[in-house]
Amino acid sequence: MKKNLFDISKHDSRDPNPWLALYLDTSIPMNENTKRVLMTDNNSKSVRFLLPLIMFLSKFFMLLVHVFKFFFPNLINSPKTLHRILAWGLKHFVSAEANYLIFRHFHVGTEIVEFIAQNIEGVEVKTTPLRPKNFEDVKENLFLNHDLNLYNFVINLNTELRNKNIDIVPKSNLNTNMITENQFDHIEFSNKWTTILDLRSAIELFTPLFQFFLTANDFVRASNSLQLDETIAIYTSQILGTPAHIGLVNNKHPMVPATTYDAGYNLVLHGLAAESLHGVLVKIKKQERLEIQKKG
Repeated sequence: MKKNLFDISKHDSRDPNPWLALYLDTSIPMNENTKRVLMTDNNSKSVRFLLPLIMFLSKFFMLLVHVFKFFFPNLINSPKTLHRILAWGLKHFVSAEANYLIFRHFHVGTEIVEFIAQNIEGVEVKTTPLRPKNFEDVKENLFLNHDLNLYNFVINLNTELRNKNIDIVPKSNLNTNMITENQFDHIEFSNKWTTILDLRSAIELFTPLFQFFLTANDFVRASNSLQLDETIAIYTSQILGTPAHIGLVNNKHPMVPATTYDAGYNLVLHGLAAESLHGVLVKIKKQERLEIQKKG
């Protein structure tokens, strides 16, 4: 990781570094190290030189697969093969920074869903945690299960709310035990000469593979799940009693699905929304701990 990128003493007022500005900015809540990793990824040569070409190729192959799936929507359905390829690709071609952001996302998402499930009075919803620690965990249909878990959570939660005639209301005594304040530092990734792909380039390359190896319905559902960011943010705002952080969500309006051709970019926004929401919950947990210490 390049330290000079975040060295304020290297700042040139006539040529300011945009990534330094965003790293120093605190308007969007985010884990400090994660922000550093994301800005390093944004500043990589892969973003500047490979991403434009990869985006073009990705859209081209998605068009070909789209035509194929129109005639044979369920002919190919091999999530196991897909995830073996993904695990191999992540390990050998994706940068340590991008891998860190991808793996961390599952931990962050798991904690947000658990926070919602455990902070609605009168509701008992079982969650399915996803906390991958290595590339072998990817092979267990990690990405597909992430989307399935999210939809199943929304369905099961709202079934409970409807059956018990319960509304989500602000909770005064929040349970934040599931929220991790620091890094998920048990995950380590090595830098090799082949691991050069940035986060978005990796996602753009993997998206046609998702489209090809999953059924047409599975892929569309996975793409549409990104817009549930707004749904999860609303649940959280109802629990917290404040709507302010909903403005941090860019994947909105799940009832009006976006085109699958934007899935790559929307997936990156999905990760950012999860990180910012998790950042809000971390701040709340720290504030509660300080208040307890003052009273004690």
